Amino acid sequence: MDIVRHLRYFTVVAEELHFGNAAIRLGMAQPPLSQRIRRLEEELGVRLFDRSSRQVRLTESGKLLLAEAREIVAKVDRLRDLAGRGENVALRVGVPPDLGSAVIAALIAGFRERSPEVRLAPAETWSADQVVALLDGTLDVGVVRHPVTAPGLSFGPVLVQRPGVVLAEHDPLAALSSVHLADLAGRSLVLFPREPGLHEETLAECRRHGFVPEEVHEAQTLGLVLAGTAVALGPEVSLPGLRWRPLLGSPLAWRVSTAWRGQAGEAAVAFGAVALRVLKENAGMTDDGAAPARRLRTRPASGFLA
Repeated sequence: MDIVRHLRYFTVVAEELHFGNAAIRLGMAQPPLSQRIRRLEEELGVRLFDRSSRQVRLTESGKLLLAEAREIVAKVDRLRDLAGRGENVALRVGVPPDLGSAVIAALIAGFRERSPEVRLAPAETWSADQVVALLDGTLDVGVVRHPVTAPGLSFGPVLVQRPGVVLAEHDPLAALSSVHLADLAGRSLVLFPREPGLHEETLAECRRHGFVPEEVHEAQTLGLVLAGTAVALGPEVSLPGLRWRPLLGSPLAWRVSTAWRGQAGEAAVAFGAVALRVLKENAGMTDDGAAPARRLRTRPASGFLA
């Protein structure tokens, strides 16, 4: 068991005294967080929280552990910072896989052109996992999908991506130039996995506009859409057997930004500048609050695999 990581989870739950709120701050789902707290309690042989349907309270053992846990986590963070300054290490970057291969390749190429002296170590990982890795110090900078409210993280400028709907080419809605969310009523929906906060926001907006999916599937492929048994929401995609259509009124706004822990280093700042440019030019994203682009300059590949 990674004791430091589990102590970090414990401190956030102790501050929130609410597992749901703590899970949101950590960028993860609530059940895994509850499991990890139980694992920590088993490892230490004490009960850290009194849990009831109405509230969560620290036990006396939990109160005694909290100050020590905070100190341990802070010391480990300082050690990692000092070690990083003393070595010529690579810039460890996280990017969500659903950005698509073309966008990720453009991010890497853009950074290499701007900072050829820095070795880039990219990893395709979902936002929830990036948050944990950023807090643990195993990532230096990430490209994350919001909502993210993890303590200790800072964020670059927020961009907005306006997803459309991906349909099977034989779907009657594919004959339309654009689709209203309410037109999808009664259909099943495919969403990217491992983005719990984004899922909740997306499903809430779908319901608000008259689309309540019969089922919600988490998947990294568009097989269900290709078979005509579901639709998907995401960036523009051009694949055989599929059609992408914009949503009338652009009701969905997926927010994206860079993120880092503590004070951003020079290399992280450089990567953030490259990410801002590439996500606008290659992924059709706009500044938060700006009107969506009428048409993308390029057609980015979907993060789903056909």
